[in-house]
Amino acid sequence: MRIISGKFKGHNLVSFKANHIRPTTDRVKETLFNKIMFDLEGARVLDLFCGTGNLGLEALSRGAVHVTFVDAHKQSLLITRENIAKLKIDKSDYMAIQKDVLGFLKSYEGEPFDIIFADPPFTQKMAHDVMLAAAGSQAFGDNTILTIESERKERMDEVYAPLVRYDVREFGDKVLSFFHKNKES
Repeated sequence: MRIISGKFKGHNLVSFKANHIRPTTDRVKETLFNKIMFDLEGARVLDLFCGTGNLGLEALSRGAVHVTFVDAHKQSLLITRENIAKLKIDKSDYMAIQKDVLGFLKSYEGEPFDIIFADPPFTQKMAHDVMLAAAGSQAFGDNTILTIESERKERMDEVYAPLVRYDVREFGDKVLSFFHKNKES
């Protein structure tokens, strides 16, 4: 795993041994970031199921000003912190929270994020539940973009009112969906 572009371009992330982590491939990551590249500068980002921190760190590399990393697994946050240290990221540029993602979304009371990444574990088939929680969360604002990875056979609706899917990309058994608020509602 490596950072694809930006100020940390080419830096490799730490190698790890963790069965619960399935990192986003470079191909999927490149597609995701090409789609949102003009929304990253100055963005506040939420990286749900952060795993290694791969997506949030790529966002920081490309101009995001702050990333909140959330994962329920202590080992994931340890790996994320190792990557943060390796890239020498300032403490003011991130926050790492060990918490269940659905609980985090339901209890969040701060300012909405500009971009939310969600990469729930495929083995738990919980992308639909994540979208239901995101649709009702204060983490999602009028101009927030949410990207979520899911398995092709997993339930993923077009609308989670007031959120609507505005783009979808398929990569074998993986589906990458992009959501924003329905501007007409």
